[in-house]
Amino acid sequence: MPELSRRRALTTAAALAAAATTTGTAAAHSAHATPSDSPGSPGSPGSPDSFDEVYKGRRIQGRPAAGGGHHGGGHHGGGHHGGGYAVFVDGVELHVMRNADGSWISVISHYAPVPTPRAAARAAVDELQGARLLPFPTN
Repeated sequence: MPELSRRRALTTAAALAAAATTTGTAAAHSAHATPSDSPGSPGSPGSPDSFDEVYKGRRIQGRPAAGGGHHGGGHHGGGHHGGGYAVFVDGVELHVMRNADGSWISVISHYAPVPTPRAAARAAVDELQGARLLPFPTN
């Protein structure tokens, strides 16, 4: 059996620390999740709940989109990439997309995935800093 070297001990310690950090972050995230932020509702697994709230003075809404699907129906006949889910900021549609890992992105915060469409709407409001959301051409 090989001797325990300094390199092997440091590598093992770093791997354990990384695993503990990842586990701790996931546990902290799940502990802070509220029922309205959960990715699914009891009646429809994997489908986000509808929401309608005022966040930092802006009205944000989210609901299953009529027509659903990737390219069937939807806004301007083009469809949604959001898995049949529509998000609005002050009545203007915020184009959202669901990633393969279940996270969500929007055209405003494209490189910062979030766990729910509500979080995507809140991130967009934060990023807009009071500016008006302009309609996104989907055709």
